[in-house]
Amino acid sequence: MSVAQDLATPEDVIFPPGDLYSDEPPLESDLHRLQMTLLIQCLEWLWQNRNDFYASGNITIYYSPRQRKSEDFRGPDFFVVLGTERKPRKSWVVWQEDGNYPNVIVELLSSSTTATDKGLKKQIYQDTFRTPEYFWFDPNNLEFAGFVLVAGKFQPIEANPQGWLWSQQLELYLGVYQEKLRFFTFEGELVPTPQEVAQQEKQRAEQEKQRSDRLAAKLRELGIDPDTIV
Repeated sequence: MSVAQDLATPEDVIFPPGDLYSDEPPLESDLHRLQMTLLIQCLEWLWQNRNDFYASGNITIYYSPRQRKSEDFRGPDFFVVLGTERKPRKSWVVWQEDGNYPNVIVELLSSSTTATDKGLKKQIYQDTFRTPEYFWFDPNNLEFAGFVLVAGKFQPIEANPQGWLWSQQLELYLGVYQEKLRFFTFEGELVPTPQEVAQQEKQRAEQEKQRSDRLAAKLRELGIDPDTIV
């Protein structure tokens, strides 16, 4: 997630289109890794029928104006690009993606990255990326803030009564729930993970079975064989 130099590559070599791998270090802790995965999984589940976005995290965004891998790159912890093809990528190479930058970026703060995320990265996302919305969240102390680009400058997003921040780009709220950063619909419903959806469906099936068993038992008390009822 920090600027690095590809020392093995001469500065005057221009890379061909396509095969640029991400150059990001591992996330700092399990909390950071799980939080990033949570955001990706929830958005991909919610938008499972859409093919016009790319959501990822901790992969490199190459944006060198000279189209060089060896300079000018950043790796947000979570980002979403709208209006693009939904497909796996090794990295996000701006000059191979019609010049598109992320519409939304979320950085996960830590003791070693807070200053950069709130300073240098925020400046780059504002002035170079022109990212419409930028959020940061600390999985340890739950600090959460969001900014929207207005006339070229990031302005704080005002929280609703629940403390959630509205993302116009995603048409979703972001808010802290059970010490995790989660998505919420406009109506206030939590966007679930696939695992939560499966658990909910299992619980509904169990409740339906219990209801059916109670009904069958009541019919037997009345001398009716439930198996004979069509």
